[in-house]
Amino acid sequence: MGKAEFSAYTVLFIGVALLVFTFINAYLFLKEQLRILAAPDLVGALGEVLTPLIEACIRVMYLGVMGWIGSILTIRGINLFTQVRKEAKPEVKPEAKLEIKPETKPEVKEEKKVKKAEEARPPEKSSQQ
Repeated sequence: MGKAEFSAYTVLFIGVALLVFTFINAYLFLKEQLRILAAPDLVGALGEVLTPLIEACIRVMYLGVMGWIGSILTIRGINLFTQVRKEAKPEVKPEAKLEIKPETKPEVKEEKKVKKAEEARPPEKSSQQ
């Protein structure tokens, strides 16, 4: 196994590990007990609700960034791996085939234009009068 193949496997496994870690964290985050607060005072309820809401937003952003980085690393690892495989495996080219193309006659457009111009010209007056 060469250095390029080893680095491709390393990047691929790091990306997959980050994705697995992200999904485990997301699952644990969803399993937490939700606390619904009931307060008679709107200002007090807003203050008590705002803190868990901000905490949840931070966790969701964290999970999003971790999933994004994990997926990018996984894609890069797969691309590296396929490039290493293409370089290691030489392409077998089929025998060269001679292609004979039929000759095409060039169209003579100039002659058609001259004939049309002659037909469009009015007859010349004779100068012997």
